[in-house]
Amino acid sequence: MFLKTFGWSFAVTIIALVVAFLYGGPQALILCVILGILEISLSFDNAVVNARILERMNPFWQKMFLSVGIIIAVFGMRILFPLLIVGVTAGLNPVEAVSLAMEKGDPQTPGSYGYLLHEAHPQIAAFGGMFLLMLFLDFILAHRDIKWIKFLEIPLARLGKLEGASLIAGMAALAIAGAVSGEKQGIVLLSGLLGMITYFLVNGLGNLFDVDQDGDVDADDANLMAHTGPSGAAQLAGKAAFMLFLYLEVIDASFSFDGVIGAFAITSDPIIIALGLGFIGAMFVRSLTVFLVRQGTLDEFEYLDHGAHWAIGALAVILLITIVVPINEIITGLIGVVFIGAAFAGSIMRNRRNRAAEQDETLEPAGVKS
Repeated sequence: MFLKTFGWSFAVTIIALVVAFLYGGPQALILCVILGILEISLSFDNAVVNARILERMNPFWQKMFLSVGIIIAVFGMRILFPLLIVGVTAGLNPVEAVSLAMEKGDPQTPGSYGYLLHEAHPQIAAFGGMFLLMLFLDFILAHRDIKWIKFLEIPLARLGKLEGASLIAGMAALAIAGAVSGEKQGIVLLSGLLGMITYFLVNGLGNLFDVDQDGDVDADDANLMAHTGPSGAAQLAGKAAFMLFLYLEVIDASFSFDGVIGAFAITSDPIIIALGLGFIGAMFVRSLTVFLVRQGTLDEFEYLDHGAHWAIGALAVILLITIVVPINEIITGLIGVVFIGAAFAGSIMRNRRNRAAEQDETLEPAGVKS
């Protein structure tokens, strides 16, 4: 199972490293490795969230995530997205943006590719930060039978009973971000608002084509339900799976913002960034996502969902803070690893307590004398 799931990732990694070495020698090889590790460390929470969504799709759409999805992740977010941002910011056409990118100018030099992308950081951070913050708030403010950090999650769930609690909290966070962003206030508020609108739009479209809480299916979607996954829940196909696929791609893209921006602190070479973040990092994140689905890991370790969303919340806050204060990418990456690791350890202890309780219940009748 491990080799079958990660085999392509290892193969692509080897090819990417060879290409990096041929392209720029040992230095390019080292930078490629660093960027790959950076992307993977930043994306543990991404993999968990992706897996929870992907397990609701049938095998066809899971394969689409690995094929079409990786094209979007590599070429869309790691290559075209930075070019688009630089082009819009500097008023350049696509050919000029590509030409500027290939010059590999110093990010500290005004007018260079890296410099222009760095200048666009406030609007990117506001958009991605608000999108991820809404994702976190919708999860953490909802009532859930299982709670991980109880002293926080219990009062937050009570707060979630307030109508529109997540929207109120999100607007408050955006107002604070705008208030401290100085001359960038207008673009930060607009970008953050667009991030929130995008979240509600893709989330709403996903719910529109989803199965309702009673399990009823629209007459036009006779093929909506397909096979069952490791959790025993029915998987989606047809329009429902397509909309969920789009939702998954938007979430996956939002997780890419911090990695793309952070990469320019390491190198401004778009080829090395594409090889490290895209072909190595994105491939491993997708393989990890599929591995979690096929192994049923999220059902076995039930705190992972909570750990991933707390990491998302922390990442959202960090993105908003970086609008005015730079934060080292190592800190951003470690936060996700720490939350996921703590949630995994907590899940193991919870499973041990549950097994011990079940054994006690089984042995108790044997000790009762008639």
